[in-house]
Amino acid sequence: MDDPTGASPQTTSEAVDDQTVELDLSSDVLDLSSFQLHDLDSIELPPNLTELDLTANRLSSLDPRIANLSNLKKLSLRQNLIEDAAVEPISSWHALSDIEDLIFRDNKLTKIPDVSIFKSLLIFDVSFNEITTLHGLSKVSNTLKELYVSKNEVLKIEEIDHLHELQILELGSNRLRVIENLENLKNLRELWLGRNRVKVVNLCGLQCIKKISLQSNRLTSMKGFEQCVALEELYLSHNGISKMEGLSSLVNLRVLDVSSNKLTSVDDIKNLTQLEDLWLNDNQIVSLDAIADAVAGSKDKLITIYLENNPCAKSPNYSTILRQSFPNIQQIDSNIYG
Repeated sequence: MDDPTGASPQTTSEAVDDQTVELDLSSDVLDLSSFQLHDLDSIELPPNLTELDLTANRLSSLDPRIANLSNLKKLSLRQNLIEDAAVEPISSWHALSDIEDLIFRDNKLTKIPDVSIFKSLLIFDVSFNEITTLHGLSKVSNTLKELYVSKNEVLKIEEIDHLHELQILELGSNRLRVIENLENLKNLRELWLGRNRVKVVNLCGLQCIKKISLQSNRLTSMKGFEQCVALEELYLSHNGISKMEGLSSLVNLRVLDVSSNKLTSVDDIKNLTQLEDLWLNDNQIVSLDAIADAVAGSKDKLITIYLENNPCAKSPNYSTILRQSFPNIQQIDSNIYG
């Protein structure tokens, strides 16, 4: 006999805060993001779940039923009201030991949660919390590939020596003053340290690194990148750098952003034959002709250049000169050319 509601026997409807949530009980992915849930009491959690997304709700505790989801690979609690005490039970939820992706971004944590039971963890995100120290990271599995701790109050890079497989490290918007303890991260590809208080570059010989951001720090020198020969993208805007140097060995560089510094000339990039994007705006660069000479190595590769708010940008026929110097240019400042 047909179901008079017309619903499939493998689906169910749950009323949540005057909203109807259609749940497919046969699916192994459950997306409950943006439902403003205060708890999961009215939600059925299928035992076969591999992904549970609870982003953008009002949760202040973890439903104990989650502890039984032994197939779970991804758990996102992003943008909730989770505090340290609410997270503590997870350290004994051994049925979840195969989780690979664990997201606590944008909550109320003041310390790194104990996630030592997750022996296959690949992605761990505790950004946008109130964490003051990286103590606890030493317990994180050495399988980790991506670690996000941005927008916290961290003072020191520590307890990451064992993370040999780490590829992405995001520590932007903290209170770091020194780059340290990166020596063992031989597989690191991306390092994000923008909006800190770093004065000196010390990259501990990261020869495989491809992206580095040190925007909005306290750098006065560009020295320290010489060994990063695989580097493709370098972001150094909003610092106090007065001279371009230490770049000649970075022959794979495609993007260089040194905008909003104290540069008066463009130097040390003739060897950079792969350069596509060059951001030099908001400096004190005077000579337009010298720029063409300085960037001669990537003359045919360059497609974007920003020079606005420099004295040279006031030169007569400014855009025309640049388009003649760089035949494949597609963008000068905010102007796009066909």
